[in-house]
Amino acid sequence: MSKPEIFPTPERRIDLDWVRIGAFGLLIFYHVGMLYVSWGFHIKSEHRLTWLEPLMLVLNPWRLSLLFLVSGVATRFMLDKFTLPAFAGARTARLLVPLIFGMLVIVPPQSYDQIRESLGYPAGFLDFYVRHYLAFGSEFCPQPCIVLPTWNHLWFVVYLWVYTMALAVVLWLWPAAADRLGSKLATALAGPGILVLPCVLFVSWRVFLFPAFPSTHALFGDWYNHADYATAFLIGFLLAKQPRVWSELERQRWLAFAAAIGLFATFMLFRGGFGVASWLPPRWCVSAAYGCYQWLAMAAVLGHARRWLTADGPLRRYLTEAIFPYYIVHQTAIIMIAHALRDRGLPAGVEAAIVIGGTVLTCAATYEIVRRINLLRPLFGLRMAGGGTARAARQQPA
Repeated sequence: MSKPEIFPTPERRIDLDWVRIGAFGLLIFYHVGMLYVSWGFHIKSEHRLTWLEPLMLVLNPWRLSLLFLVSGVATRFMLDKFTLPAFAGARTARLLVPLIFGMLVIVPPQSYDQIRESLGYPAGFLDFYVRHYLAFGSEFCPQPCIVLPTWNHLWFVVYLWVYTMALAVVLWLWPAAADRLGSKLATALAGPGILVLPCVLFVSWRVFLFPAFPSTHALFGDWYNHADYATAFLIGFLLAKQPRVWSELERQRWLAFAAAIGLFATFMLFRGGFGVASWLPPRWCVSAAYGCYQWLAMAAVLGHARRWLTADGPLRRYLTEAIFPYYIVHQTAIIMIAHALRDRGLPAGVEAAIVIGGTVLTCAATYEIVRRINLLRPLFGLRMAGGGTARAARQQPA
């Protein structure tokens, strides 16, 4: 088989590497927080820390959309490296191999611990895995009624692959789409438009789609999330090579930050039933504040990152490769450690510190082992060591 044609590597966006590292890193703390808040999660701690919820709501509207936006930028630059067929093949291998491996090996302990805590499942893991996890259908209904096998937190990989393949089809039919639409979008977003126009989209999805299609991460029927995440992905993809837009984001970073603070405060007031306009449905007020805050927070992060996060070095290079294996492993580590600590009578702070520390150590140890064993690397989203293709593209984000 001939090697895919490779083109010269474009200059890296170091700032966006740091944004991606930070956004994925926040997942560990966010998912640990899910053990303690009132919202649903696979397992729960005995402790409830309601003061965490406002802090988590600061992140909740934009953290995942930001990851899709950065992935869109990375996708645009990757297209300069590969031919379109080679690009589609590389993305499929990079995303679907870890997904399948994760669903069969990494995720099952999460479901096992969930069933043990919710239903007191008496048998061992192997019995659960053979009899239930590989059932390919709904199990333990009506409560909690899990469709097994499941991808749990790996839904992000599924959605990213779907958007990438859909984009590849569009570019196959219309090769000039990226440059033409990117230029038009950059013109539309000139000046104040960079802060205003994307808000309109995110508000619209929240107002009109979210009530009918609440978040499921089940791929099919998850139309609000698709509108939200695909919009962010396309914004990143189309604007990746529009330097005037990134300069404008940097220039307006403090305005975006101040506006985001104001919108978040407004969202929290509306969410609590205060200050809702009498001539609008309360849900519309909450959704409008949420959607606008979502974009302004992303704009503030991107603008400040472009201004300040430009330093390169060994740490950035190490984390750029490490963060995807960390992502694959982190939630299983959190759930298994938290389950092992349940009923130990530990204070909430001690318990959370052990979960966070144990998760980071598990992720780090997994990565250090995997990156040294060539056959394991593709299972965790890493390219095989050695070879021109791997060396040329080794540091491309997932």
